[in-house]
Amino acid sequence: MAKSREKRDLIAQWAFDSRPILGRFHLWLEDVDVKWVRGTPFKEFHGEISFVDGRIERLFAMTGAVTALGTQLFGRFGEGVGLDKSGQNQVKKDADAISAYIMSESLWYLSRQLPENHAIMVSLGEGLMPKGGETPDMGSNPLLGFGRVYARPEVAKWLDKRVQLMINDSSYGWKGFYGDLRDAGITVWGTAIDTLENTSRFAKGKKTGPMSILHVFDQPLHVTRPYEGYIGNLLLPKAVVRAAGNRSILINFRTPRKLVLEAIEEAYPGIRRENVHVWTLRGKSREFRIGKLWKEWSDLGVHLTENEWVLPTTGIPLFTDSGTYAPTYHIGTWQDEEGQTHLFLVDGYAASAEAMQATSLAPMLGLEAFLSVFTSKFKLPYDREWHIMGLNPQATDFAEKLAEILEGQPDRETIEMYRELIQGGIEAGIPVKKANVSADDFFPEKNWEVMAISGYMCPDPYSGASGIKKVGENIYQATVRQATPRADKQITFTFRLMETMEQSRLVFSPLLNRFFYGEDFENRPVKISDSGRIRNELQTLCSEALEFLGEDRIRVHFNLILPDVISLEHQAKLKDILRWYKANHPLWFGWLELAD
Repeated sequence: MAKSREKRDLIAQWAFDSRPILGRFHLWLEDVDVKWVRGTPFKEFHGEISFVDGRIERLFAMTGAVTALGTQLFGRFGEGVGLDKSGQNQVKKDADAISAYIMSESLWYLSRQLPENHAIMVSLGEGLMPKGGETPDMGSNPLLGFGRVYARPEVAKWLDKRVQLMINDSSYGWKGFYGDLRDAGITVWGTAIDTLENTSRFAKGKKTGPMSILHVFDQPLHVTRPYEGYIGNLLLPKAVVRAAGNRSILINFRTPRKLVLEAIEEAYPGIRRENVHVWTLRGKSREFRIGKLWKEWSDLGVHLTENEWVLPTTGIPLFTDSGTYAPTYHIGTWQDEEGQTHLFLVDGYAASAEAMQATSLAPMLGLEAFLSVFTSKFKLPYDREWHIMGLNPQATDFAEKLAEILEGQPDRETIEMYRELIQGGIEAGIPVKKANVSADDFFPEKNWEVMAISGYMCPDPYSGASGIKKVGENIYQATVRQATPRADKQITFTFRLMETMEQSRLVFSPLLNRFFYGEDFENRPVKISDSGRIRNELQTLCSEALEFLGEDRIRVHFNLILPDVISLEHQAKLKDILRWYKANHPLWFGWLELAD
């Protein structure tokens, strides 16, 4: 059936605006469908819904779509089924690697369209801590982490230098960094990124959950070095918080849930307690951490959502084994067929990037978010954990106060561990001293804006959005949600792969991964772009093993790469690859040093 003139124009403009990313991944844009979820609709290309211009909005949306598409098709979806823990871990790391690579490549091509004095900088990433089912000895996961910069070359080089100064020179710090930005007239858009949310579900081939998340802010976050920890989070409709205020009840994460429920009943007169649905992470591994929180809610007679509970509003079963971000979009009330009011809310904890992402959604969704900073170890129940990060690690009575919280005398190793965790949070700019933390605490300017991009690999229970769907030979649909304070759009793209599946796999895969799995790097034609690609991929695959030497050089320490991050076999291959490139292309790889 022939498309209308309006539809053809829509597709043509989207393809024109996003051609850098489409071209990079050899994709043909067959169709675009835009659905307004919130806000006053206007004709496409006749305005913007965020702080960036329309073309950049479309490039960000395309970044989310392409990341979801490539990861779902080529990220080993479901290949962890039946494998032991080590095998599943490798599948997850391969999936993280390809999702991080695709988003990084997309942002690189997007950045070439930025104004000359603009840059994108990763402020918070996800992957430094173990994922569900992993242990600390398995190492960090491939990620787009703190300090990654995407901009035109001159700006990127200028900004990279100052990021390294901020990390390594305590006398420079945030004040020097932010002052230099303002003096130079450089605009930095900070980001919080999780290129593959619900990685364990992805590896196990679960039907719902996996997605890519990119939050772009109109300023850099007040974070000064790589950081990831746990954060307690309680998200409620503003009506509940107002009702609490009317009764002189102060709501924050530490508020007894009995008082929270009283505020709910004040805000929604007549609501039945069994119709208050509390989403929180569940599972045996979390019982020690937040089991008391579950009991507190259960004793009040509310409904703690269980795994596979079917959401009445979408008809899709939710899950509670992971995924603390997407439920935020579902917080609020609805009426059932009998006219009874139901309320859905989120409580518990999340990793820092997810918590920040969810919290930054709150203002646009009519919510209030209350955070409490935990450690990255989370070895205590939540109602003791929240006291840890507020301690002064340099105080003479630190060990004594820590012992009170631990309810026992810690050994020297434990004391030093907690001292380092707290100091790490302080040095990263995390507001550890505040009992109640909000999104505002992460920004240098208190008036801030966000654009939230979600790319769905599988169906999403909370919005009903579809995942990646095959609709023809080498033709796929990908759905993205683009939300800002002004509006919220769900965009479905139809892509045609312009190469065979096998060739497309190479297009979407990191260069080093291709070499790991057998591609002949010695006889492959070498381009100068290989230097930049390998440099970026090393930062994604094994950031903890990299030492930055001045502005332009990186030293790789293989003794810092754990076998669960890159297998010993692949480490040996990586050494051969890097040595070959450095020996045969010394000019292009002058930035590279191998420590051992």
